[in-house]
Amino acid sequence: MPFGDNDWLALTQEETLEPEIPICDPHHHFWDFRTERIPFQRYLLHELAADINSGHNVKSTVFVEARSMYRLDGPEEMRPVGEVEFVQGLAAASAAGLYGPGRAAAAIVGHANLNLGDAVKPVLEALQAASPNRFRGIRHSVTWDSNPAVENTSAHKAEGQMSSEKFRDGAKVLADMGLSLEGWMFFHQMPELAEFAKAVPNLTIILNHIGGLLREGPYANRDEEVMDTWRNGIAAAAQCPNIVLKVGGIGMPRMGFDWHTRTTPIGSEELAKDMAPLVNYCIEQFAPDRCMFESNFPVDKVSFSYHVMYNAFKRLSKSHSATERADMFHDTAARVYRIDV
Repeated sequence: MPFGDNDWLALTQEETLEPEIPICDPHHHFWDFRTERIPFQRYLLHELAADINSGHNVKSTVFVEARSMYRLDGPEEMRPVGEVEFVQGLAAASAAGLYGPGRAAAAIVGHANLNLGDAVKPVLEALQAASPNRFRGIRHSVTWDSNPAVENTSAHKAEGQMSSEKFRDGAKVLADMGLSLEGWMFFHQMPELAEFAKAVPNLTIILNHIGGLLREGPYANRDEEVMDTWRNGIAAAAQCPNIVLKVGGIGMPRMGFDWHTRTTPIGSEELAKDMAPLVNYCIEQFAPDRCMFESNFPVDKVSFSYHVMYNAFKRLSKSHSATERADMFHDTAARVYRIDV
C-alpha cells in the first residue's frame, strides 16, 4: 500500500460531524520528491486542498518546514530560505480562492540553525524577506536518542542542543524578533525543553506532536516506563507558560498504534477512543487555551483520513465548553501564529 493511499482511505466513509466548527490546522507539510523512511506521496496544494475541503470548516492552515525545495547553492545556512520562497508562492495561489475557501499556509514556519548563535539573525531576516506577510517562526528539530535503532530526524544531529549556549543565544535572537520556535523532540527530552523554556521566557515555543512519544523499536512493550516518562515530561513542559502544545501526530507509526496496518482504515469513533488517554492528559495539563488540534499531514495520513481525524477530535472534545473547543480547533493557533483570514 502506498503511504497515505487515498484509495485505501476511501474505504472508510463518514458524515462530517459538526461541520460548522471553524478550524485552523496548525501543522502540515508540502513536498514533491521525498524518500526518507517510507516514501511519501507528493503533497502540494492540490493534495492539501482535497483534504481540507473534505467536509470540515478549515479556515486556514500553517505550513511547517519539511526540508523541501532548499536552495542548491549559496551559503549552507541560507539554503532553507528556498523552502519559504516556495511555500509563499503556494500560499499566494491559495489566497486567490481557486482551491477552495480555506487559506493554505496562512502562516509559514521555516528553518534556521539556532546553533549559529547570534549569527542566525541574517538567516531569519532572509526568511522574513521571503515571506513578509506570512513568516512566523522556525522549527529546529532536536530529536536525539542514544539508541541507534531510533530514527534521528534532527537536521543538526547532536545531543543536548537545547542546553548549549550557542543554541540559546540563537533562540534569544528569535525571541527578540518576535518569532516562535517549534519544538520537535522525543518524549524523554521534554525536561530539557522545560529548562530551555525557562532560560528564554519571552520566546513562544510550540511543542509538536504531543511531545514525541515513542512506542516502537527499543521502546515497544515498555508502556509503563515510557508512559510515566512521557506524562512527567508533558507536566514539566506545561509548567512553562511560554510553551503551547500541538495535539496530534498520533498517526505516526512511532506512536505505537497499528492503524496503518489495517485492511480497512479506522473510523473516528474507535480512533477517538484509542487517542483519548493521550489527548485528555495533554488537555488536562496544558488547558484548552494552550492546545491546538493538528493534522500533521501528510505524515499522519498513513493511519487515517483528514476527515476521520477531525471527526475524532470533535468526538474527543465533546465534554468541553464551546469556548474551550473554539480554542483547540481554531483560536489558540490563530492567536499563536497571528492569523486573521
